[in-house]
Amino acid sequence: MRLSRSPRRRAEPTIALINVVFLMLVFFLVAGRIARPIEDDLRLVQADLAAARVPDDALVLRADGSLLWQGRPADPESAIAVMPGEGPLRLLPDRDLPARDLIAVAARLRELAGDREVRLVTERGLTP
Repeated sequence: MRLSRSPRRRAEPTIALINVVFLMLVFFLVAGRIARPIEDDLRLVQADLAAARVPDDALVLRADGSLLWQGRPADPESAIAVMPGEGPLRLLPDRDLPARDLIAVAARLRELAGDREVRLVTERGLTP
């Protein structure tokens, strides 16, 4: 009686997989070196909020602590009274505003807004 041999399994192509991964690694290393690095003394232009359009439903908090609603001076109480009652309350603080002033104004707005959410809008949030 002759026993039949079980079919031999073919070896997995691990060497081919290693070669592909190695080639990809070399490609990305070379591709990353094609672009010249930026010189150390070069300072790139920084976009400011003046170039962006201020949303119509946002309060602007200036560096001196004053509030603007649609381009006119406002205080937290009057701004909450005239703002639409739907959706979050958006606040655009100036980058030079001290943090303690921002926290105080945001806390007052949150207190007056009731269940509405107070969101800080940043420069990145304004870009289209």
